[in-house]
Amino acid sequence: MGIFANGYIQIIFSSVIVYFFIVIAIRIFGKKELSQLSVVDLVFILLISNAVQNAMVGSNSTLSGGLVAAGALFVTNFIFKQILYRYPKFGKLVQGEALTLIYQGKLNNTNRVKAKLTLDEIMEAVREHGVSGIEDVDLAVLEVDGNISVLSDQYRHKTVKKRKSKQAILSK
Repeated sequence: MGIFANGYIQIIFSSVIVYFFIVIAIRIFGKKELSQLSVVDLVFILLISNAVQNAMVGSNSTLSGGLVAAGALFVTNFIFKQILYRYPKFGKLVQGEALTLIYQGKLNNTNRVKAKLTLDEIMEAVREHGVSGIEDVDLAVLEVDGNISVLSDQYRHKTVKKRKSKQAILSK
């Protein structure tokens, strides 16, 4: 039983390490990646998940090994979210902050560059929210989750739209 349990402990340890690696990697490469998945991004995510699978379970390809890895990921995610909730400064470090992209019809180029968004991407988001141009936007914010919120019509009309590619993935 000791060797058997030891194999599961290795799966748990590896799964937790992979979880934190992926969180850190996503943070380094930016929140834009989360909400604006292109076909290339989707393929990349699928390949990453395949690449780290063996790192988590090793040679144990049994149902119980997979369940232990999945359980470790669920528990790690739950604990991590609790820590982010209880320690807002740590949450800000891990998740970043919302960035103002447009304020009272004026584009904030510093934040646009920081978010690695092109003008075309911002214009697409503005149009998706039913606003014809940047000059008609009261406030546009790149949220922590990667979505762009837009307020217009003197702050009376607010929309938060999920990016199409993310919706397509979630609906399948």
